[in-house]
Amino acid sequence: MAAPPSSSSSAANIMLAVYEKKPTSVDLYRPLRNYVVYNYSEREAQSLDDDLQTLKSMRAELERSPAASAPDSLSSRRDLLQRYYRALSAVESRFPISPDKDHVNSLTFVWHDAFKNKLKASQQNVHLEKAAVLFNLGAVYSQIGLTFDRAGGSIEGRKQASHAFIAAAGAFAFLRDNESTKAAMGGSATVDLSVECAGMLERLMLAQAQECVFENTIAKGSTPGVGIYYEEALAALSVAPLKEHFDKNWFSHVQLKAALFYAEACYRCSLELHEKEEIAEEIARLKSGVNALSEVKKSSSKGAAQQLLDAINKLEGNLNRNLERAMKENDRVYLMRVPPASSLPPLPAFSLVKSMPMAEILDASKEKMFTSLVPDSSAKALSRYTEMVDEIIRTQAEKLQQGSELARVRLKEMDLPDSILALEGNFTLPTTLKEDVEAVQICGGPAGLEAELQQLRDLRRVNQELLVQTEELLQKEATEDAQFRSQFGTRWTRPQSSTLTKNLQDRLNRFAANLKQAADSDTRIERSVRDHSALMSILDRRPIESALPTLARPIMSLDANEDAIVGSLKQSLRHLETLGAQRAGLEDMLKEMKRKDDILPKLMASTGSYEDLFRKEIMKYDHICEEIAQNIEAQEQLLLQIQVCSVESKEGQHINLGVRWDQKVIVIVIVDRAQNDEFAAIFNLEDYKASREKSYKQIEAAIAKYREIKENVNEGLKFYVTLQDAITNIKQQCSDFVMTRSIQCRDMIEDVQRQMANFGFQDKNAAGAYNYPSGGPPHHQIQRSPSQPQVNPGSMAQPPRPQTSYYNQHPEQPTMPGGYAHHPSPYGTTPQQQPPPPYPAAAPGGGPPYPAPPQPQQQPPVSHEYGQPAYPGWRGPYYNAPAQQPATHPRPPYTIPSPSPYPPPHQSGYYKQ
Repeated sequence: MAAPPSSSSSAANIMLAVYEKKPTSVDLYRPLRNYVVYNYSEREAQSLDDDLQTLKSMRAELERSPAASAPDSLSSRRDLLQRYYRALSAVESRFPISPDKDHVNSLTFVWHDAFKNKLKASQQNVHLEKAAVLFNLGAVYSQIGLTFDRAGGSIEGRKQASHAFIAAAGAFAFLRDNESTKAAMGGSATVDLSVECAGMLERLMLAQAQECVFENTIAKGSTPGVGIYYEEALAALSVAPLKEHFDKNWFSHVQLKAALFYAEACYRCSLELHEKEEIAEEIARLKSGVNALSEVKKSSSKGAAQQLLDAINKLEGNLNRNLERAMKENDRVYLMRVPPASSLPPLPAFSLVKSMPMAEILDASKEKMFTSLVPDSSAKALSRYTEMVDEIIRTQAEKLQQGSELARVRLKEMDLPDSILALEGNFTLPTTLKEDVEAVQICGGPAGLEAELQQLRDLRRVNQELLVQTEELLQKEATEDAQFRSQFGTRWTRPQSSTLTKNLQDRLNRFAANLKQAADSDTRIERSVRDHSALMSILDRRPIESALPTLARPIMSLDANEDAIVGSLKQSLRHLETLGAQRAGLEDMLKEMKRKDDILPKLMASTGSYEDLFRKEIMKYDHICEEIAQNIEAQEQLLLQIQVCSVESKEGQHINLGVRWDQKVIVIVIVDRAQNDEFAAIFNLEDYKASREKSYKQIEAAIAKYREIKENVNEGLKFYVTLQDAITNIKQQCSDFVMTRSIQCRDMIEDVQRQMANFGFQDKNAAGAYNYPSGGPPHHQIQRSPSQPQVNPGSMAQPPRPQTSYYNQHPEQPTMPGGYAHHPSPYGTTPQQQPPPPYPAAAPGGGPPYPAPPQPQQQPPVSHEYGQPAYPGWRGPYYNAPAQQPATHPRPPYTIPSPSPYPPPHQSGYYKQ
């Protein structure tokens, strides 16, 4: 028959809630701040002032009596209690509160018992405060559960009430497991915070939550038995210390509810037995339910709620009616013997609810209060944990690196994967050798040497042309001087050109000798390029791998299984490559986990053993360590497959070794022979290796020879650039000399013409104005006549102006003969009009390595024997400068480094102009 509505539904609104514990007022701000000032600094105390004020305000709000039992006010109270508990956890890990003189010893927490208000506990530790807050949190949750409408058909109201009671059970369970024992160890403590009371309240809240669920399931047509939690709560209330602590109304309520739901379970079971026509057991179940209700009414009816008593009476009536009917049917029809109640199996117990986990809600690791305050104990614990993590990371990283290195060495020994790549035409060079070849090809390779040799030839030609031009300048000036000396005889009294240009000629001769030696060196370089062009031609192959020998398939094959062997070997190598990539990912994963592994907040919030926390946190690295071990094992199996002979199964079938890795199974197929050995035998791998090594050595020899020639060419280029600077410099000196002699020649011709025409009177005292000592340049300062302006050597850049005559001239002078009146300079331009040198001139102080250009010397004293200098722009080095010492003569080209850096800075773009 169909199950009627629950007989206990009339008791739906009869549930219990717990009242909060009452605290006494306490000031948290001043003692905690003084502790920070004393143990840290005033500055730290100022930075924590906001957090201390927040903590103080939360405690003050907690001390106020809760508002009316409205859902909104209770929810606010719940949130306050949760925040305050997390703040207390932060306080506990940073502020030691105890009677110890070095601790916060001026704080005393006092709380009254929730069930006997006259009793109170007083302790100087934070555990009493935390335990009381947890108790009040469970009490508030229980009060919230009573605010929902559970009467009638309000399924949603009963569902919300059930959630509130489950949360209350979670708060009491958290109190029992985490704070009750600590609070009891602090000295005086009340019974309401004991482990027994917290456990009883948890079972009571679960019983009421399950009752709400039961009412909803009855409304949906289900009929589970749910009185188990009431029975457990009743058992706790029946023994010390709770037996004498709680009001008898609590005991009566729980006892009536336990009996009611036991009888309800018997009633529901009897209905099912009646459907099965098991009349004897049905009668026994009905009698058991009736007896339970009769006994509880006798012992606990006094002081019980009338609604609860009405529900019991209604259920008792239903049980009696069904019992009477069942007994009549048994007497008339079934005639079965009724078993005693003690022989019946226990009724099935159902647990439809469980306590809400409160660890995450009350977790203080994300609490922002007092984060800047880290005690030494926490810092040391964090350091110890960091060392543990570092050891794991270091050990696993070494395993990964050893695995990768092992694979590399083993494959190198088997010449893999180079052999497979060579078979497919993908040749590879050793990394170092390939980089050397690329460097040679970037520089132009052997084919580019011809262009550089042409640069050597061009530079040698330019230097030779500059040298010839310089010598021609001096020769032309000497020829003109000899002509005038022959024409005027003894009247031509200036020094001979050969006397003045001796040093210049010596330097030019040395430059010519150097050029000849350099030409010989160039010839040897060109000969070396020709002799080794065949050897170096391999470096012009692009790509260079095309010069390597090929690994060809055998011309004849007995079983034509080459493709199968190569395919199996390639598959194994791909698996190895996959494992290598996975190792790289695992190493990155380890480093990322360590970077994010910050347990300091958990350390600061932890109230238990650090070692327990460490073990829990370290466990998160276990799965990566296991994956690393699997990776190494899989690689070892693959290497054995490639290198070592296989093991066959008894049936001669191939064995598959499955290695699970990251939800993928790498299947290793072991063949009858070692894969690499069979591959080497079929494709004649040893001969190929010998031929390849020979090609490597040829390439290395070509690179060495190319570098040798390249270095010689570079030395030659540097030499010619530096020599060009030196020759350009001496050419400029010669041009200055020739121009000055030209100006002097013009003045002297005019003077001689005047003498020959008998115009003016000669100054006898100046008769030897141009008689220089025969041994070299004058050694005394030459004085100009008072009427003659002083000639500035630096004014050579300006066009020459007529000078005052060496002699006392008449104001009027006859017209000079046409051949001499306007005799032009042999190089009739001023320095500004001279054509620029073909390449930038060297700085005066930046001479080439050899021949070293003469350095500017101190001007010798000028003779006072004549009325003017020998010629404007007088420069002492032109006149018998001290001879260069033999030790300073340049050595053959390309054999010594330059005393000054070359190519000189101004020649860096020489070949690009």
